[in-house]
Amino acid sequence: MISKVLLLATTLLAGSLAAQPPLPPPAATGDQDTSLAARLERAERLLQLLREQVNQQAAARVEPRTGNHVELSGLVLVNGFFNNAKVNNSDVPQIVLPPDPPGGLPASHGGASARQSQIALTASVPQFAGGQFHGELDLDFFGGQQPSSGGRTWPLVRLRRVRAEVEWPHGWVMFGQEAPSIAEINPSSLAQIGLVGFARSGNLWLWLPQVRAGVEVGTTVKIGIEGSALAPTAGDPQGVGLLFTQPDRAERSRRPHLQGRLRIRWDEAESSGEISLGGHYGWLAKTADTLVVSRAVAAGARFTATRYLELRGEVFAGQALAGLGGGGIGQNLGVGNAPVRARGGWAQLNVRPHPAVEVGGGYGLDDPDDADLDPATALLRNLSWEGHVQWRPAPLVLGLEFRRIETTYGPALGTLFAHHVNVAAGFEF
Repeated sequence: MISKVLLLATTLLAGSLAAQPPLPPPAATGDQDTSLAARLERAERLLQLLREQVNQQAAARVEPRTGNHVELSGLVLVNGFFNNAKVNNSDVPQIVLPPDPPGGLPASHGGASARQSQIALTASVPQFAGGQFHGELDLDFFGGQQPSSGGRTWPLVRLRRVRAEVEWPHGWVMFGQEAPSIAEINPSSLAQIGLVGFARSGNLWLWLPQVRAGVEVGTTVKIGIEGSALAPTAGDPQGVGLLFTQPDRAERSRRPHLQGRLRIRWDEAESSGEISLGGHYGWLAKTADTLVVSRAVAAGARFTATRYLELRGEVFAGQALAGLGGGGIGQNLGVGNAPVRARGGWAQLNVRPHPAVEVGGGYGLDDPDDADLDPATALLRNLSWEGHVQWRPAPLVLGLEFRRIETTYGPALGTLFAHHVNVAAGFEF
């Protein structure tokens, strides 16, 4: 590099000398010798200056460590939507709400939103502590909106997931904010990203701070066992203010949630996927000196039968599970502050006739035990049907999704229905 710089400097110097006007005829040999010596001295000073600048730049240059990789990716997405009934959330509804009294505004409504757009930053180090390091930061704009005329079009940034993991050939350690280990799988959707598909209809999805560790054996088929400790949460909304939070029943138990699971993974030419079986155990404060147990058994599966066909799904049964993302339709305690027992799950079948095309549909159900609830005020059952088409001619993403939601209340209201239509358009980077 230095030789090239010197050659360039010499060429420029020669051009500069050639461009100068011709010297007057030498008056004497001594004068000519003095002029040439002065020019050579100036050229040597210029070359020395160039050497010093090159050395300074080489010393100041900062290069990434060999093999380290940082990547910024994201999804810019606009969703247009229409609902034919009153729901709890216009652009990503979960349950049907009781209708307004007659004579008011119409219940059906439509609009558009861009707040399900995402940004993700990933970092990887191929050699760290004898294994590999992977980190991820996942953000979206689904953090709500400030009271303003802009409303949904001025959304707040939200931290979705953050993950730091060190993986060895037969083990791993992870800490961050992630879905419960017993319910990591989510359905495919361009309409339900801010609140994942089948939330409150059988999907225990809520991202929680946690730490995990696990071991695994096998090559093509791998069998692993994992344990985790999660931040306790009852799933209650925070309504104190923009900055300050208050402890809920789970945090007042002064104990973390605990989870464990057994996982089987495989990866072959025509089929890949995983099957897991896990358990959850936690506590909620009932009174000053009494605790209620939150527990669940859950199973999940995600696999491809061929390169064109994929199945995803989860099932669970337990009690006091609102803190995991809406189990029991968000109801922890029922009559007499007894834990609400619930069961549920979801399944989705996707067909990919082309790498850029997906056609699929699914069903989700969350069914609390009616005996634990007051029928005058409680939600007795919630289910969702969905069908979707996605087309991803990179970098564009286009989608159409239809969803039917059925929410069952007590005898006074019965079962209420809502239809949701969602059109999505955006691009990935």
